[in-house]
Amino acid sequence: MVTFRTTDGVLEVRHRHEVLRIAAWGADSVRVRAAQYRIPAESHGALDDAPPPGGSPVITAEAHRATLVNGGLTVTVEHDTSAAYPEPLLTFSRTATGETLLAESRQHFWAPGARSYQGNRSGAYGITAQFAAYDGERLYGLGQRTHGRLDVKGLGLDLVQRNAEVNIPFVLSSRGYGFLWNVPAVGRVEFGADATRWHAGQAREIDYWVTAADTPRGILGRYADATGHSPELPEWASGFWQCKLRYLDQEELLGVAREHRRRGLPMSVIVADYFHWTAMGDYAFDPAEWPDPRAMADELAELGVKLMVSIWPTVSPLSRHFAEYRDRGLLTGTDQGVEVHQMIQDKGMATPMPVAFYDPTNPDTRAFVWDLVRRNYLEHGIDVFWLDASEPELAPSHPGNLVLHAGPGAEVANIYPRENARLFAEGMAAAGRAPTVLLSRSAWAGSQRYGAAVWSGDIPATWESLAVQVRAGLNVAVSGIPWWTTDIGGFHGGDASDPAYQELMVRWFQYGVFCPLFRLHGDREPRTPTGHTQTGGPNEVWSYGERAYGVIAEQLRLRERLRPYIQEQMRVAAAEGVPPMRPLFVDFPDDPAAWEVEDQFMFGPDILVAPVTEPGVTERTVRLPLGRTWTDAWTGETHAGGTTPTAAAPFERIPVFITEGADLPLRAPAGD
Repeated sequence: MVTFRTTDGVLEVRHRHEVLRIAAWGADSVRVRAAQYRIPAESHGALDDAPPPGGSPVITAEAHRATLVNGGLTVTVEHDTSAAYPEPLLTFSRTATGETLLAESRQHFWAPGARSYQGNRSGAYGITAQFAAYDGERLYGLGQRTHGRLDVKGLGLDLVQRNAEVNIPFVLSSRGYGFLWNVPAVGRVEFGADATRWHAGQAREIDYWVTAADTPRGILGRYADATGHSPELPEWASGFWQCKLRYLDQEELLGVAREHRRRGLPMSVIVADYFHWTAMGDYAFDPAEWPDPRAMADELAELGVKLMVSIWPTVSPLSRHFAEYRDRGLLTGTDQGVEVHQMIQDKGMATPMPVAFYDPTNPDTRAFVWDLVRRNYLEHGIDVFWLDASEPELAPSHPGNLVLHAGPGAEVANIYPRENARLFAEGMAAAGRAPTVLLSRSAWAGSQRYGAAVWSGDIPATWESLAVQVRAGLNVAVSGIPWWTTDIGGFHGGDASDPAYQELMVRWFQYGVFCPLFRLHGDREPRTPTGHTQTGGPNEVWSYGERAYGVIAEQLRLRERLRPYIQEQMRVAAAEGVPPMRPLFVDFPDDPAAWEVEDQFMFGPDILVAPVTEPGVTERTVRLPLGRTWTDAWTGETHAGGTTPTAAAPFERIPVFITEGADLPLRAPAGD
């Protein structure tokens, strides 16, 4: 027997011990929650308040069937009493046509069914939700991964945060729907040929969101409405960011900024990386190395440069505040063992020692940490923050052993980076400041609302890695993060004097100039062991030989010319949820080939970029989408859409095409 009940426009379904709640959640969208006995009162997912539904949902119910219609999406609940073990099954379809977009499917004809709960006697369950698979379906998103593919169909992926693996459990389907697994628990998803299966090892409920739209742009807009729109990118942030691991003191950092000015090179941001502090958890410059932060920030401001500081969520036992963190319960707890989750050699340590992590899910922690940041950075004129190691970077990687204010790590650990960004966004707002950029190594659904920018983590300095970044950046963009970048040149290694590496650096710069954020970083050869004395080899734009320098300098000038166009795309991203860097299918959904191209992308509506990701390449083919005429940005030659020309790719440039009629300053003015 199944029971249907309607309350305040919500369809509630009860069968045995299970209760399902299906609610309109934004235009053409629904949220589905299912649990044993009762729906939990508290949720730590990304769906806080429902956006306006775009109309009144219509609910009808019969003995064994019910429907909820919310604009373009219809949810049908069928209870087939002829099944061996009947249970309510959900189907999501397009209202106008009745076309099935997504449907639950049973794991077994008897049991388990489409939704299963394996209890552990704590009130939590191992949960699974299974859906039908469809021939020819393509799926995109799921955050940022290192598998090197754009279409994630056919993959099985862990739902956990790791360095270079950003878990945002949202996918966009070529069938015309978007799906968010609104469960921050550690788990896994399998996009199999026979079924799609979402699983969490420990959770209180099944919770997911489905939207339907006629276009990918519509899906991305609905998703932003549900999880939060990004702020507009501050004007200063669209320029060039200079960084290396690491500048050892104030004079070295200022010397790089002064040299940029002497050479006439643009720069918007320069970075003081980790170990600039007195101790992890103090959030203050070491005066022995950085004697006058205010004077440093002021001089940089006169040069038109922002100073960004690295802030780790780690707290050293040698921190002057450690006892207060510990005794006030501001640290991330541990299910078993002491409250330490990483080893590192911080200031004052003769050898690597255990350090703790603060707990950003605790509002008291957020207030305490922000007060330190405000006093030691913000009041010195520093308002750009690099939230490194914010997965958090556990050693060993046992998120289920964490205990957070929000709940057991197994149930909520994936929200850590989002709540960490929230700490700084709330602090800036409380200080009466406009939103800033929070460069974060990890994110979860909704991180964008706090101004989180993601970079692709500690990646290798290889050609293979560059090719992976192209796909990773597009998938994280589809997952709702419009602000993204890489360490240009890769992070781990790279010899500035090696001509082979100089070629890679040039090609990475030519790709990076068309990324939402344009940032150089890396731990170059000769590298030194991790610790407070660490510094890598040179990583300035003039470090890679005269030939490379000429090309790289032109990329900096190209970026400057593009900044008005980039700012306009960032305004669109904030208002409409459409990222500036995106796969071809976002703009050309009616071109079947646009869903298949993985090594090109659109940068805004008018620029098509075809990176070079192999050594020795001097030309490459480019697939030009149907529906427009395209112009080679460098030669002025025009091509019809739907063609695949071979474009020149000399050392000085990569293939770039613009839509016919677009007036964009890609080529340098005559005489420059």
